Amino acid sequence: MNDAALVAVMTDFDTATPAEPATVDARELVAAMYDLHQRELFTFALRACRDREGAEDLIHEAFVRLIVEIEAERTPDNIRAWLYRVTANLAASRGRRATVARRWLSTVTRTEAAVHGPEQTFLEHDRQSDLEGALGELQADARTALLMAANGFSGEEIAASIGRTGSATRTLMCRARVHLRERLGSMGSWA
Repeated sequence: MNDAALVAVMTDFDTATPAEPATVDARELVAAMYDLHQRELFTFALRACRDREGAEDLIHEAFVRLIVEIEAERTPDNIRAWLYRVTANLAASRGRRATVARRWLSTVTRTEAAVHGPEQTFLEHDRQSDLEGALGELQADARTALLMAANGFSGEEIAASIGRTGSATRTLMCRARVHLRERLGSMGSWA
């Protein structure tokens, strides 16, 4: 939008009386406000949240809220000040959510480390990767049967899901367990 059009939009909007609706299209007004205030609002938001992408999100959200206000015919008297206030409120809300998330994250990770310790946690992850590798060597039916059995499915349910008879499923699972025992027994973390 060129300067003459911007002045026309601003003049049309400013001269509209409360009794008659503004003749300015909401899109034109928001575009004009965006052109005028986006750069300074972005700098303000960047200082508030210290994250470029976060600042961009704050500015976009502020302008979306401006669109909602204009379409609901609640256009702020001082749009620039209103945009600053909305951006500040959004930054504060974002900061509160981040603080709560960090607090919960620290309690979740601290609990696991406090219970097991770093060495035990490492060994458990090592054992888990060994088990996943040994399971990956099995045929798909055998792997599915063992995993379903570990999750509490009955023999009949397992047989139905892999398309075998009950006795064939029991034989398959027995052979798969023997293979897993031998494979995991040869690994150092399971000895």
